[in-house]
Amino acid sequence: MTTAIIADIVGSRSLADRASAQTTFDEVVAAVDRELPLAAKTLTPTVGDELQGEYRTLDDALAATLLLRLALPDGLELRFGIGIGATTSVPSAGGELQDGPGWWAARAAIETLATLERRRAPRARTWIVAGPGEDEAVRTHLANAYVLARDQLVGTMGERARRLAYGRCIGVTQKELAEREGVTQSAVSQLLSTAGVPALVEGFRALRLSNASEGTT
Repeated sequence: MTTAIIADIVGSRSLADRASAQTTFDEVVAAVDRELPLAAKTLTPTVGDELQGEYRTLDDALAATLLLRLALPDGLELRFGIGIGATTSVPSAGGELQDGPGWWAARAAIETLATLERRRAPRARTWIVAGPGEDEAVRTHLANAYVLARDQLVGTMGERARRLAYGRCIGVTQKELAEREGVTQSAVSQLLSTAGVPALVEGFRALRLSNASEGTT
């Protein structure tokens, strides 16, 4: 089983400088890959405003997509369609084409997100779909409940709060973050608490602990 991701640039047609934005997306993906080398196939720009990649497990994909959301600056966002299922590739004159149930599920997840954003959850940026016959269906429902709440929380954060949350997720101390931001440690602590970052960080740690546990069995 593979976890496929289609990442779609939010509001790509309204970006003032599309080329500069793409450079930023590429740099952020590379930085997260260095910090958390979990990708089986790193997110890579494809056609239009999409990136595609693969992760070994759903937990890895959820951890990486959280860091990507936190690392992007104001005005740049990605939405993530996550598909669980087998993946393959089809040779073509223009290079290999991604195919298989995992990619079909990821596409269905992106389409579901479009509906959610328009109607019930405008801050939704992540959705998970299990391909036909996968045994992840029940867990997928739980994961979607988690990402809806997570996206709502991240969507209310300002750029500094996201930077601080990113730092805490990867183990940077509040003292170090305060020095980087040029503020007091108490100011960092207050902002983290007000933005709900501790809960976000605990969720991230739970994903990493779960994945570490699976790796030892």
